[in-house]
Amino acid sequence: MRPVASVRLALLALVALTPLGCSRQPAAPPSPPKAANEQAIGISLASGEGAWPTQLRDDIEAAVAKHPEVRVQIMVVSRAGGQEEHLSEFHMGHARVIIVEPKDPQALSDTVAKLMDEGTSIIALGTPPAGDKYTCLVTADATQIGAAAGKWLAERLKGKGNLVELRGPADSQWAEDLHKAWRAALREPGYHFVFEGRVEPPKVDGGKLMSEALGRVQKIDAVFAYDDAAALAAYQAAKAAGREKGIVFMGVGGLPNEGAKYVSEGLLSVSFLHPTGGTEAIDAAVKLLHGEKPLKKIVPPTRPIVKETSH
Repeated sequence: MRPVASVRLALLALVALTPLGCSRQPAAPPSPPKAANEQAIGISLASGEGAWPTQLRDDIEAAVAKHPEVRVQIMVVSRAGGQEEHLSEFHMGHARVIIVEPKDPQALSDTVAKLMDEGTSIIALGTPPAGDKYTCLVTADATQIGAAAGKWLAERLKGKGNLVELRGPADSQWAEDLHKAWRAALREPGYHFVFEGRVEPPKVDGGKLMSEALGRVQKIDAVFAYDDAAALAAYQAAKAAGREKGIVFMGVGGLPNEGAKYVSEGLLSVSFLHPTGGTEAIDAAVKLLHGEKPLKKIVPPTRPIVKETSH
């Protein structure tokens, strides 16, 4: 894991005001505390482990590098209650804008509302705090991604085919929205949904479900999985059975070392980008620092990653 402090990020300065000594002449009033940090942004992330948080950090760092005038501090939640402490510390350091990826949206709502009332702009990343008290929400849209994936497959299969779907966990609203939008884009009567199963890590993975589908269905034209790991496991199961040829394998994620890599190696036919929102969050924060108002909700676009574009 990379250190929290990045060489590409300047640390947020904490301003301390030193009392002036006694004098017969009245001392000039000090500058407002926030003046030294007019370009300061605090960022609190929900996780620091894994491919997704790593890509989020990379996207944030790349966006910040375009604005050398901006001072940024990133913190990662390591324990319960830590995120509220992050936000309070950023506030004490006079950060004008705080970007937060809520680990517990309900628990964070009061802290966010208080900071908003005191004039701090809050950009929520991924999931909004409970309530409507935030400046801007930057989040990917599962419905947009599912619809794009369904449209792409419809153009590929030309109105007919036997389809397998590997859905996400039952408690994931993201997975449910993805499923509904993908199905809605494939309404032609020539499409047959011949198998559907739910990936429930660690008990049920994409490989186990695909093996079950192969045992039940003689001909499969496409497999759509809710993430790239499940799509890869499905491909591996089909290859082990000698039936991977002629099947379109579709995943969601598109991270450079996961979905995009699998596509470039010819394991997946396509992966639909699930954008982290890191770039868009920094862009929105810089707008706020410059006195501009971003949209209340920003949805970074998806795109299909195929072999020609996976490098």
